[in-house]
Amino acid sequence: MEEKERKEKFTTDSGIEIKRVYTLSPKGKDKDGAEHEQPGEYPFTRGVQPTMYRSKLWTMRQYAGFSTAEESNKRYHYLLSQGTTGLSVAFDLPTQIGYDSDHAFADGEVGKAGVAIDSLRDIEILFDGIKLENITTSMTINSTASILLAMYIALAKKQGADLKKISGTIQNDLLKEYAARGTYIYPPKPSMRIITDIFEYCSKEVPKWNTISISGYHIREAGSTAVQELAFTLANGKAYLKAAIDKGLDINVFAKRLSFFFNAHNNLFEEVAKFRAARRMWAKITKELGATDPRAQMLRFHTQTGGSTLTAQQPNNNIIRVTIQAMSAVLGGTQSLHTNGFDEAIALPTEEAARIALRTQQIIGYESGIADTVDPLAGSYFVETLTNEVETAAWEYIHQIDAMGGAVAAIEEGYMQNEIAASAYKYQEDIESGEKVIVGVNKFNVQEKPLTDIFTVDDSIRQLQIEKIKKVKAERDNEKVKELLKKLDSNARADINLMPTILEAAEQYATLGEIADTMRNVFGEYK
Repeated sequence: MEEKERKEKFTTDSGIEIKRVYTLSPKGKDKDGAEHEQPGEYPFTRGVQPTMYRSKLWTMRQYAGFSTAEESNKRYHYLLSQGTTGLSVAFDLPTQIGYDSDHAFADGEVGKAGVAIDSLRDIEILFDGIKLENITTSMTINSTASILLAMYIALAKKQGADLKKISGTIQNDLLKEYAARGTYIYPPKPSMRIITDIFEYCSKEVPKWNTISISGYHIREAGSTAVQELAFTLANGKAYLKAAIDKGLDINVFAKRLSFFFNAHNNLFEEVAKFRAARRMWAKITKELGATDPRAQMLRFHTQTGGSTLTAQQPNNNIIRVTIQAMSAVLGGTQSLHTNGFDEAIALPTEEAARIALRTQQIIGYESGIADTVDPLAGSYFVETLTNEVETAAWEYIHQIDAMGGAVAAIEEGYMQNEIAASAYKYQEDIESGEKVIVGVNKFNVQEKPLTDIFTVDDSIRQLQIEKIKKVKAERDNEKVKELLKKLDSNARADINLMPTILEAAEQYATLGEIADTMRNVFGEYK
């Protein structure tokens, strides 16, 4: 059943009616009588829903998390009051790599790149006053995704939420960590085992949860081209599909809860072509691997504007860059969107920068008119040709990766890493030679005063977190925690799904580091 549209009638400012979808002829057929592809139908080039933004605008997320859970909670309430429709949580580096704030390796990093989470107590504070049933939450977490998801589920249970209703996404994409980003803990094989454990557990217990956000974002941030971002992301996605199928899971069930996370850079038309090609390619990949349910063939994705495109020079120029990038995501049919703050090349965004970033999305959604018809650039000679050419180039990479034995083998051989490094080097060469113009950096420079209103995180917050950990350990049932960690060790050595035990341990306030270390002792660390 199609969703009800936001308005009875969409028109331009001159009163011209805007149709839901446009084809080359009014009847949706060409001169030979062949049907034109429609949105919401295989292979979904034109979008995954028949009505797209005419029914509901994309989820407007703002990526936020810094310092302590208390400080991040204040920012979440502020963003929700300003019209954010979904939360996107950033975690600090120790949390991402499985260390508590009191670990020696955490020194100097606590609360810097995101919020510090050491136990369920921090999650309780982070979402204080926020009903998890009423909000979708995206968590940018990978190696410790199972632990953070368990803590989130534990809080939902404490709130009395119906677990069948809570929704959101964990990034949970380790293959791109090995290829481009580096916040991995365990070797590839046990990492894939944990990921498929999450697929299996969530399909039964939290069916609306997106169990992985297969990420091209960080591949692009590391220096890849748009084509490489697309190809390597879909190759990784294919590896996850095969791992889940090998575990005996039904592709028509688990593939519905996979989502993607793409970057948006400044070349507007190439980005739109990339998004359109991505849907078409994923539909073909899933179909070839046995998916027959259209919802299991759909590529749904979140977009974040390009962090690496932001400049410290003339930072106000970044507002224009972010606008172009956000428009490409909307024109390309994204399901949710995060827009970067103009000051993020220098520091974490201030409240003002976060508000401007959110207003950018709201102006595109409510004032530009580009959300009033589905796939508005369809039929453009340039866009249709570019979509085909991006797809062809991406398939060439995927066929090479398949010939190597798939994404895991390609990463272990260093193939993806080398291709990304070569592209990053070429891009930098082009900037330095002036072949690639970056306004305010290698052309149109001005003498400028540095930004003075910069958001900073105080090093003293580590001590606050350490005190919190001490309090949690003093108040919990330590014998019960010890017993559950021993059970987790035993289950990790056997072929038993780890999520129920991780959840039990989280509910008893075992710390993130304790749970991660238990699995480290079994699986080892990837070097």
